[in-house]
Amino acid sequence: MKKTNNIEVLLFDVNETLLDITTLEPFFLRVFKNPLALRNWFAELVLYSQTLTVSGLYEPFANLAVGTLKMLGANHHISISDDDLAEFKERLGNLPPHPDVIPALKRLKAAGFRLATLTNSASTQSPTLLEKAGISEFFEGQFSIETVRSFKPHSATYRYAAQEMAVQLDRVCLVACHLWDTIGAQAAGCSGAFITRPNNNLLIAENVPQPNYVARDLTHLVELLVGDL
Repeated sequence: MKKTNNIEVLLFDVNETLLDITTLEPFFLRVFKNPLALRNWFAELVLYSQTLTVSGLYEPFANLAVGTLKMLGANHHISISDDDLAEFKERLGNLPPHPDVIPALKRLKAAGFRLATLTNSASTQSPTLLEKAGISEFFEGQFSIETVRSFKPHSATYRYAAQEMAVQLDRVCLVACHLWDTIGAQAAGCSGAFITRPNNNLLIAENVPQPNYVARDLTHLVELLVGDL
């Protein structure tokens, strides 16, 4: 079965949506004695990336990742050593894909969608995160917000990706497990597909745009978009 909606490009968030950040939990268990400190760190990372954009400032995501880790350590009176940072960077640079990712990407490409990624992370030399995860080949475009020097969910990030893919925003669907990302994409003119991976849930409020699609994982999203191929 081929796709029947007017979406041409599926634009994927990378961290947590495609790549599994829970592989960082052993690091946070060792350093903070609590694997859930991962969620605290990631929330601070997103908060301060967005704060810089709202303030008209910019700092590469990797630098913010290290800075917020050290800040979290200071909050808990824990010193982050050079060896800790080396382990953290090694794990962060080798995130694996979720089990549903490769089968879903194959089916979405077979259905006729053009696939691309848009990440807050800076681009890197080969092998990239997606290459190491074995999923780079699925994507026609791989875009970083570093080009516009604004973090998601700023509208400039989605406009940039659509421009690079040579499509109108209303032909793009942002796929993410972060509601703040789908909200930003929808406000910019895209549609939004929200993946409810653990620790990511809907926010129901009067003026909060609800996603066009809500799926428990990428396998479920394929079913919603194209049915059972």
